[in-house]
Amino acid sequence: MNLRDLVTAVDGHADRARDLPDATVTGVVQDHREVQPGSVFIARVGAKFDAHDWLPSVAEAGAVLAVGRGHDDPSGGRYGVPYLHTPDDRAAVAVWASAFYRQPADAVRVLGVTGTDGKTSTASLLWWLLQGHSTTALGSTALSRIGVHPATAFGGFTTPEATDVQAFLAGARDAGAERVVMESSSHGLTLRRLDEIAFKTSVWTNLTPEHLDFHGSMEAYAAAKRTLFERSETAVLNADAAWLETFAGAAQRDVLYGEHPLADWRILDVSEHAGGMHVTVGTPDGQTVPMDVPMVGRYNAWNAVGALAAAVVETNLPAATLAARMAEFPGVPGRMQVVQTEPFAVIVDFAHTPTALETMLQALPERRGELRVVVGAAGARDPSKRRPLGETAARLADMTYFTEEDSRHEPTDAILEELTAGARDAGGVEGVSYVAIPDRREAIRAAVREAREGDVIVLCGKGHERTLERMNETLDWDEAAEAAAALAGDD
Repeated sequence: MNLRDLVTAVDGHADRARDLPDATVTGVVQDHREVQPGSVFIARVGAKFDAHDWLPSVAEAGAVLAVGRGHDDPSGGRYGVPYLHTPDDRAAVAVWASAFYRQPADAVRVLGVTGTDGKTSTASLLWWLLQGHSTTALGSTALSRIGVHPATAFGGFTTPEATDVQAFLAGARDAGAERVVMESSSHGLTLRRLDEIAFKTSVWTNLTPEHLDFHGSMEAYAAAKRTLFERSETAVLNADAAWLETFAGAAQRDVLYGEHPLADWRILDVSEHAGGMHVTVGTPDGQTVPMDVPMVGRYNAWNAVGALAAAVVETNLPAATLAARMAEFPGVPGRMQVVQTEPFAVIVDFAHTPTALETMLQALPERRGELRVVVGAAGARDPSKRRPLGETAARLADMTYFTEEDSRHEPTDAILEELTAGARDAGGVEGVSYVAIPDRREAIRAAVREAREGDVIVLCGKGHERTLERMNETLDWDEAAEAAAALAGDD
């Protein structure tokens, strides 16, 4: 795209572009390390760094334009690179990226999925149902797809930066996708990563304490997620979840699902078996639809019915037709992922909050032996959840192995002290009902080594993630593969 055309597309004023060079734009970036010849660089001013300090290196790397909160200087004399003013440098990232990719969100129907827990499973289920009838893309931390084909990883965050979001939407559009299902986090909404997108149908799963270090309060956390529905035509809401009143009425239309008598999509019965569950669903038009869900954990019935409701809203296809496809769902990496069933079970799950951990552990199928849980808490994240996380694990598990989970710049031992304090609050006894093993690989091996026939081992917190962050290093990581190696006795 020509630089002058891009500037005109952004602000609609061709005269602002007149003094800029006649250059070809190759991309929009906000990280100075990603600048290539032809880049437009958004020079954001953050809490710790001012990207204007990098403008000399940006110019040297071949940027054709910088955008920030400074003064207009199309000639580049002041900044060393042609420069345009924007009143909001964070919002500018999405605006410029969307314009560069020629407004991809306008060419597809975008569906959002938000909630503290269940986002990935619900988004993946919804993608699966829609993909059976038209090409659909999925933007998710655990499973990104464009149609049936794997897509480039959606990013390190639940919702990646706006440049990545717009590039993903453009890729979906260019591949002929009709719809895009996108996980939509509170961070992504607050930090403007999802700007320039009008959502059609959006699903809310639940709201429990999480990210309070960022949002400051549950009210602010809920308000951030509510903005998704303020930008949606239809909101598909969990009628059984706390904070429902915050989300009701935000969209143009509400559709409720759950066990609640007023739910449009009623969960009438859930019967679990070794390979998943059978769910009986009452539809808004009075039908009763059976649905087989090949997922472990009763709470996944809510994720499945929420996805079913959203799929019917989007396609207007018969509920029975979509429910039949649910039985073929291939699963989600790191979400109640079964690594082994006999002689003892090993399951990998992403549960990393007290509520998610309790919900997941209580939803496990009946077992003949003991429950062993490997769990940690992330550094540089909400520390208030650590003690409750330790208490929850000690209260529900027969044996808990507290270990690292992306300690980042915090000492792992300090995090483990908070977790084990929570375990003691619940009556846990060190060496009897819990141990602290800082090295995650060693903690997994200890759980496997001590397991007996009929036991269930659940590895919590890492799920699908592919790195393990320590203070001075970042390791490649695959939790399911680590479990398999421990089972095989590999060093």
